[in-house]
Amino acid sequence: MDGLFLTFEGPEGAGKSTQVRLLAESLRSDGFAVCQTREPGGTPVGERIRDLLLGKVAVAMAPETEALLHTAARAQHVRDVIRPALERGVIVLCDRFVDSTLAYQGGGGGVSFDELANIQRIALGDTQPDMRFLLDLPVETGLKRRREDGAGINRVDELEIAFHNRVRNAYHALVLALPVGWRVIDANGAAEEIAVDIRQEVARLIVGKGDLVAWQSEVAAV
Repeated sequence: MDGLFLTFEGPEGAGKSTQVRLLAESLRSDGFAVCQTREPGGTPVGERIRDLLLGKVAVAMAPETEALLHTAARAQHVRDVIRPALERGVIVLCDRFVDSTLAYQGGGGGVSFDELANIQRIALGDTQPDMRFLLDLPVETGLKRRREDGAGINRVDELEIAFHNRVRNAYHALVLALPVGWRVIDANGAAEEIAVDIRQEVARLIVGKGDLVAWQSEVAAV
């Protein structure tokens, strides 16, 4: 029985991690099995790569190098975590996934979308999100949030505003290219209000996947 695969995307400071956590708590309280994960990361290999990409010690690297490192971490993540969880009928919530590579290294860094798509096929196989959530807000607002947070600042946050605007524009281009696969959420409001909007969207997805509800109810009854 396949589970449900939901990914959360957006520019810096959009609140993805918070929304993944709140949704995971809500779904678990309703009795659903949830796998909460992130990229880069999610596996020992992925977390090592994350340290290289986002660690406090800034390492200059070409966007092509970034793309290959993200994709290497993703290949391990899909194989070891995401695909097995989906095969068990679990709801997988992932803080960033393939569209981050397209937006950041493609839109932001200028790497060809076609080249990026080609290497993603190696990492993904036939594993694709059931729905992508874009938490959207102005770049300046998101970066201000990040700087006020302080603890989360990394080398990507420090890149020029123009880079972050290209990333946001790339996300909107991805939505236009596949509108039925995305839900765009206004991330300007309070976290609790945003969480309600997301939970309503996810509830509709779960209803549409009735076999998931039935299967998890059977598991809970055992």
